[in-house]
Amino acid sequence: MLTAFARAFKTPDLRKKLLFTLAIIVIYRIGTHVPIPGVDYTAVQFCIDQAQTNKGLFGLVNMFSGGALLQITIFALGIMPYITASIILQLLTVVIPRLEALKKEGQAGTAKITQYTRYLTVALAILQGTGLVATARSGSLFSGCQLAGQIVPDRSIYSTMVMVITMTAGTAVVMWLGELITDRGIGNGMSILMFISIAATFPSALWAIKEQGTLADGWIEFGTVMAVGLVMVALVVFVEQAQRRIPVQYAKRMIGRRSYGGTSTYIPLKVNQAGIIPVIFASSLLYIPALVVQFSNSTAGWAKWVTANLADTAAPAHITIYFFLIVFFAFFYVAISFNPEEVADNMKKYGGFIPGIRAGRPTAEYLSYVLNRITWPGSLYLGLIALVPTMALAGFGANQNFPFGGTSILIIVGVGLETVKQIESQLQQRNYEGFLR
Repeated sequence: MLTAFARAFKTPDLRKKLLFTLAIIVIYRIGTHVPIPGVDYTAVQFCIDQAQTNKGLFGLVNMFSGGALLQITIFALGIMPYITASIILQLLTVVIPRLEALKKEGQAGTAKITQYTRYLTVALAILQGTGLVATARSGSLFSGCQLAGQIVPDRSIYSTMVMVITMTAGTAVVMWLGELITDRGIGNGMSILMFISIAATFPSALWAIKEQGTLADGWIEFGTVMAVGLVMVALVVFVEQAQRRIPVQYAKRMIGRRSYGGTSTYIPLKVNQAGIIPVIFASSLLYIPALVVQFSNSTAGWAKWVTANLADTAAPAHITIYFFLIVFFAFFYVAISFNPEEVADNMKKYGGFIPGIRAGRPTAEYLSYVLNRITWPGSLYLGLIALVPTMALAGFGANQNFPFGGTSILIIVGVGLETVKQIESQLQQRNYEGFLR
């Protein structure tokens, strides 16, 4: 990986793209520390210092925003509205025929879906910004803090509108910065901003583990976490790269005097075909009951059960439900994102077949059978990785956003591998062999 970056800096064109990407990252990180108008920043910092950790309902969103959510800055919502909008549009593509037709139109249809994603992102940013301002005004953002109710001193409608508009505009700017990296940088802009947001929380999380440690002034716990982290990274890289290759043979066709086809290729089916989506779905679904209890302030029996079992990440009920939700959403997302019938029809259309399997329906059934078999280890792997923060909480007293586990490590490794592949592919396009050797 370091060799690829070193070679990229030696190539003038790629060096400009890398420096442009770094400049956008600096602007993005500066924006995560600029507070919005109408917020008492001193009270916010006091509550953050008193809490020491990012436990609670907004831990996942705060991680995706690089710690900007709890500081209520202009980039407080971060990349989360765009991620949610992209997932919603991807799910609606399967349900709405119009979106499915746009997806099949190629570049023009993709551009139209991207435009819909932008509109939905702005709508979700308004909704989430309003919810964040209401939570901050009620004091629920930092429950237990003495100054939680003083974070938003001015509670007028005008002040609330200014805060919501500022955060919505910040989300639009983040979306624009990501698209700039995609167009003029090294590509994959939204994923890189997500990578930076999560990586920014690593130093503080690791240092908090060292400060809370008791063995050798905390260095034993720190070294153990680093060793576990290296093992986790190696495991995630191994599974993320693992795939089942289905061989495909294309028959020869004579068109005029030329022969076409007769080549061999394969269909790569990844073990973790769903990626990080099941973890996000499961986390969001588990947050809904706790969110209802927090805003309703109910003391009924169901509210107490939700607080004791679903809101507490270390509760056995929470762990069990979380694990099974991840497994369920892994199968659900794979089922809607990969269509064996469509793949089989395309193969049959171009004269392709799997050796030993008849074209058409038998091919679709075989692909579905293989996909179900490899999704089982992929879903179990996602569930186990997502439970690492809970085990870290019990073992080291770390916060729920434990750096080497769950959503963070999956995104860090996945985006890192994809970025290196893109840089290597661009390097290969710029290295040509001469006629003379």
